[in-house]
Amino acid sequence: MAVTYEEIFEHNKRWVAEHLAEDADFFAKLAQDQTPDYFYIGCSDSRVPANEIMGLEPGDVFVHRNVANLVNNVDLNVMSCINYAVNVLKVKHVVVCGHYGCGGVQAAMQPKDMGILNPWLRNIRDVYRLHREELNAITDEHKKYDRLVELNVEEQCFNVIKTVAVQRSYIENRFPVVHGWVFDLNTGVLKDLQIDFEGMLKRIQEIYDLTGELQHHT
Repeated sequence: MAVTYEEIFEHNKRWVAEHLAEDADFFAKLAQDQTPDYFYIGCSDSRVPANEIMGLEPGDVFVHRNVANLVNNVDLNVMSCINYAVNVLKVKHVVVCGHYGCGGVQAAMQPKDMGILNPWLRNIRDVYRLHREELNAITDEHKKYDRLVELNVEEQCFNVIKTVAVQRSYIENRFPVVHGWVFDLNTGVLKDLQIDFEGMLKRIQEIYDLTGELQHHT
């Protein structure tokens, strides 16, 4: 449904009124410091609203979104968000959430020059390269596409775990735990990929341990 620019502000007034009708102190509470337990790294796709698909209210989840939910170590935006979420907000869970039907993942599967998107999408093409044998064995293009979405989430979870902020916090506090999810646009259902967080920590020790202490705490 198309909405005009002016209608946005009318919607905002209704949204305010609805929340005040339910709780007169809603915005007074919202204005207090945020203390979310969850940090969500998701896709910028407009069809995937983070806190709504999680059934959470404003203030319950700290959010970072970009094209195809990538955790790129040279992206200061996502790296800053990870550090803030872990070191300042002390989140207990970091969630990387992809979604089936992701345009970024689909674009990365095409042998096509995407201009400025090329270096960004190369991160997804690298995921394809890492899992080429598994993906090439899938003859159904739709299923291959869905599987690449899942594998991309898994690799981005690895990238989160590679950060010193997550490693150091887990050693000291036993949190955050990193999770990988996929949202199904056709059903509205969140799929937990059940990634092995402890196993991932062990697998990165030799190369990506930035603390020198992971082997004693996993």
